[in-house]
Amino acid sequence: MPHRTAVIGLGSMGYGIAQSALRAGHETYGFDVNEDRCRAFLAEGGRPGALPEVAEYLDAVIVVVLNAAQTEEVLFGPAGIVPALKPGAVILSCATVAPDVARDLARRTSDHGVHYLDAPISGGAVKAAAGELTIMAAGSAEAFSAARATLDAISETVFELGEAGAGSAMKAVNQLLAGVHIASMAEALTFGMTQGVAPETFVEVISKCAGTSWMLENRAPHIVAGDYTPHSAVNIWLKDLGIVLDIAKTGQFSAPLTAVALQQFVAAAGQGLGGEDDAAVAKVYARNAGLALPGEA
Repeated sequence: MPHRTAVIGLGSMGYGIAQSALRAGHETYGFDVNEDRCRAFLAEGGRPGALPEVAEYLDAVIVVVLNAAQTEEVLFGPAGIVPALKPGAVILSCATVAPDVARDLARRTSDHGVHYLDAPISGGAVKAAAGELTIMAAGSAEAFSAARATLDAISETVFELGEAGAGSAMKAVNQLLAGVHIASMAEALTFGMTQGVAPETFVEVISKCAGTSWMLENRAPHIVAGDYTPHSAVNIWLKDLGIVLDIAKTGQFSAPLTAVALQQFVAAAGQGLGGEDDAAVAKVYARNAGLALPGEA
């Protein structure tokens, strides 16, 4: 059955999620602090209406904001949506947060008779728009049941990982790998340049060799093109790798590769690159080595 669905956060991932829900036949509302994004989604067939006016009719709310603080604000802030939802509605919380945060939000949401699905996402903006995301989901059987139609609309693969918190734990593992892979790609590409290997040759060869990764194949072409339009910004990794290290510290686990990768993203942000695509971490290596990347003088 079609759901009445709201997507809160129409960034590169959230907008595609909203498009996928709409395409699947759900009555879909899109909300964002950027009014241009809201108007664009309305023009594509999104439903009109202010969030406080429609909240009581919603079956599912997909929260695709930046971090734990924004998720908290959306759910339980002064205009928080959870108290306004009908019993049995479900929250799909997609931001990268610590597992303890997800467990706390799930508990507080259930106090209102609303289900909570700890539902971090992976796949990027292209797969979000195609309805082909991978979702690392965790929650009660009732939460999964309430969210099923929405999950079917926006994802290709849904891992059911247990109770709330387990999804966020798995996302932290994924982000550890993804952040390290981006930094190592940037290091390898620029190291190759010092040995006369052109960036485009690096991509052509390494993408067919054992040293490749999904992040290498996705991000290195941005460097070759000299295009740092932010599909996923450098600043995202200050947050996500910071979460990984916070979890590791709590568990007294040493994560030195994560720490080194984070420092490279911190350096990039310090050079004014925080709003650029995360492939711009290569500029840190290039500047240190006196190299000119494609598109640079």
